[in-house]
Amino acid sequence: MKARDWAQQTIYKIINPLIRVFIKLHITPNMITTIGLVINILATVVFIIGGEYGERGDLSYIGWASGLILFAGLFDMLDGQTARLGNMSSKFGALYDSVLDRYSELIMFFGICYYLVSHHYFISSMFAFMALVGSMMVSYVRARAEGLGIQCKEGLMQRPERVVTISVSGIICGIVSSLTGGNQKLYVNSSHDLIETISIFVIPIAVVAIMSNITAIKRLNYCRKVINGDNQSCGK
Repeated sequence: MKARDWAQQTIYKIINPLIRVFIKLHITPNMITTIGLVINILATVVFIIGGEYGERGDLSYIGWASGLILFAGLFDMLDGQTARLGNMSSKFGALYDSVLDRYSELIMFFGICYYLVSHHYFISSMFAFMALVGSMMVSYVRARAEGLGIQCKEGLMQRPERVVTISVSGIICGIVSSLTGGNQKLYVNSSHDLIETISIFVIPIAVVAIMSNITAIKRLNYCRKVINGDNQSCGK
């Protein structure tokens, strides 16, 4: 079993009792999906408030917004498992979940870009935009491939990995900032080469930007091989 599958099954064992409560309360998967979107919107509002009214060195907004993103990610697992355990799976439910997931990511990255641009982290905002593009293309290639009858779930930077990477790094960034008193700078070699506390947040975003686009390209290449009759290299 892959590490990702093992982690997923472990989380399901933890949340299954809560899901059974949802089922008894007649809470539908679509309701849970909608709640997840609303929480992501709230996270973006926090980013925007931080961009408009927060000081450049106050990274607490990143921490709080990232905590909301991670919380919203939990609902992304709850809706699918509720549908399975409650026998509420439907074609429209699957479509609704996919569409709102895309909205959630777009809104999340909008908030991140807004915050970074507002505080003049222009290069970091470019990586955030690249991460947005990569995230959308990973999902689009999969959806388009499945429309052609090809199962395409390969790659290292799928939605759960993206959400966890960005949210956890943001939470850590916020905590470190609160403990050290703001956006501290560590100079390396010269006064022009430095690492800031916000690097805890923006470096993982850069990783997501690179890896998500690589994942999209790998999926596209895999589909090309399947279409051309060479489907022996799945996941390699």
